[in-house]
Amino acid sequence: VSDEYHLYGETADFMSRFFGPKAGIEEDPVTGSAHCILGPYYGTKLGKSTIVGAQKSLRGGIVECQIKSDEVIRIAGAAVTTMSGNLYI
Repeated sequence: VSDEYHLYGETADFMSRFFGPKAGIEEDPVTGSAHCILGPYYGTKLGKSTIVGAQKSLRGGIVECQIKSDEVIRIAGAAVTTMSGNLYI
């Protein structure tokens, strides 16, 4: 873990990348679900309850993770809608 990373002019506490070739994902640009695990991991290592992750893909992005409890992680960042629809149960 480095002291800080820089991506697109933003400072981050850690950097990540996500690949899922068996699922047909060459590289996910920014993976919110992964940051729900990485945020608490690096938060514990760095002694922080709010931590910023940078995913360094071609598009890339910044995800802020707030560790609220062992079961609640709040993530925030810019998003792009790739699909919308309705789910009927």
